[in-house]
Amino acid sequence: MLRTLVNDYFYIHLGIGLAGNLLFVIGSILFFKAFEAWYTVAVWMFVGGSSGMFLGSLGQLFKTIYEAEERRRD
Repeated sequence: MLRTLVNDYFYIHLGIGLAGNLLFVIGSILFFKAFEAWYTVAVWMFVGGSSGMFLGSLGQLFKTIYEAEERRRD
């Protein structure tokens, strides 16, 4: 099931990674002094964005591993 999810639905981990990048950037901007009232939101966006980036990269890793296995078999 994981192989199917990673290979056939690659856009899911790509989308998670992109959303993570966006949250990471917005969260980082909210750390500026001008947005001090948004500090807690910024922290959670930073954590959520980092997690999304990690999951996106993990999906890409699995996809690369599965593709390498398929090439070896051929």
